[in-house]
Amino acid sequence: MIKHIVFFGLADNAEGKSKIENAEIIKYELENLKNFIPEIKMIEVGINAPNAPKTNFDIALYSEFESLEALDTYQEHPEHKRVAAFIGKVRTSRAAVDYEV
Repeated sequence: MIKHIVFFGLADNAEGKSKIENAEIIKYELENLKNFIPEIKMIEVGINAPNAPKTNFDIALYSEFESLEALDTYQEHPEHKRVAAFIGKVRTSRAAVDYEV
């Protein structure tokens, strides 16, 4: 099993929307990928709590895949690429870890 964890920092304003509006769009779009990409075994997206430290990332993505090949299939899927393109327009930073359990 591969666990794929990604953190995003978002711009205060981008694509005509506020940080929280873009965070909500990203959460919906990423979690909705489960309906298009069967390789996703589990996906959860969290938005940083309003009263959490401002040094935290804005979004956390946690997902699980059977193998690195399944993760690669997810990353190359057209729906994932569509969502990733939007995230690329509104993010300021990204950190990721993929690990096997």
